[in-house]
Amino acid sequence: MQERKAIILFGHGSRDPLWRRPIEAVASRLAAQQPGLLVRCAYLELDQPDLPAASAQLAAQGATEVTIVPMFLGAGRHAREDLPRLVQALRDANPAVQFKLQQPVGEDPRVLDLLATIALE
Repeated sequence: MQERKAIILFGHGSRDPLWRRPIEAVASRLAAQQPGLLVRCAYLELDQPDLPAASAQLAAQGATEVTIVPMFLGAGRHAREDLPRLVQALRDANPAVQFKLQQPVGEDPRVLDLLATIALE
């Protein structure tokens, strides 16, 4: 079986549809930079698809390796507790798919540097 990589950008979710724009913009940029890469957005609550639905879509498209990128500035309770449990459930339900969980984007020093640069403008 050929390896097929995918990325899920995982956000909290909101009732306000404008809230999704930045995450969807990142997804569009990823798809433009790597046209063969499968990219989806998923949300913890208040928005769809949720993480299991997005994962199922990717598995149906042949994804064998899915990287989940938490689009959070900090590692709060959702990132520390809820998300690891959700990812373990995905692993249990989809043993043919390898799920990797990254740290929240806000924990990356490059993001922190960029935020500081923007704040100084």
